[in-house]
Amino acid sequence: MTAASPAKYVFLDVDGTYAHHGDVPAGHERVVRAARARGHHVLLCTGRPKAMLPDHIRAAGFDGIVASAGGYVEVDGVVLRDQRFPADLAARAIDALDRHDAAYLLEAPDALYGRPGVDRRLDELLGGHFGRADGSTDGAASPLEILRALETPDDLTACSFAKITYFGARVPWQELTVELGDDLGILPSSIAAMGDAAGEIYLVGVHKALGIEAVTTHLGVAREDVIAFGDGLNDLEMLEHAGLGVAIEGADPRVLAVADLVVAGPQVEGLVEGFARVGLV
Repeated sequence: MTAASPAKYVFLDVDGTYAHHGDVPAGHERVVRAARARGHHVLLCTGRPKAMLPDHIRAAGFDGIVASAGGYVEVDGVVLRDQRFPADLAARAIDALDRHDAAYLLEAPDALYGRPGVDRRLDELLGGHFGRADGSTDGAASPLEILRALETPDDLTACSFAKITYFGARVPWQELTVELGDDLGILPSSIAAMGDAAGEIYLVGVHKALGIEAVTTHLGVAREDVIAFGDGLNDLEMLEHAGLGVAIEGADPRVLAVADLVVAGPQVEGLVEGFARVGLV
């Protein structure tokens, strides 16, 4: 491809795109720095809340964050979106998850909320897949490190949050979706080993493309100057919306179908080639 024009706006999904099992490849950090040095703007665009973006994820330096899958948007320290669950929907979701014995995290920009003991439960459920919550892993950074932002109040009803991630439910996500009603949706977990007992609960109508629109409207950026990279089902709207949508090899066929370009995954530093192919470096 020919070199990209100045001031492209690049939106990067984190897990499975920019990071691999929570670890950012050195080549990815390098190309983000190089693209920004050339005058492009690079933002994280993730399903994670801001509270789950530790320093090593943000070490390359970014021009902004679209977090909570579009629910929260921040550019140059200015908050453009901060959408939370209405109280009635929050109560409905918490009640359903408690009834089905799920381990869950209520995700807000600056904190995570859960029942007392949820950290131990998540360690049991996820430790064998990613490493232990005490930091021991097989060499990769453990996603369980994000539990440093965890708060476990006795009463969750006063907690304000934008999204829920849960594991170990006693019913499949398809059944739980019916219980939650039309205003809440569930994306199945991207961790295949979790099966249909895990997922992410979100407000219907909230997605990453809304977050991107908040950024581009605020900055006066044309849609054709947006480049988005992603691999998950929560990246569908983002890739469709972008002027150029780039998917990661091995992504869900629905994601691959809407992409303009496909590049290798983070385990082989795929964004190094990807940034070069679209003229960012």
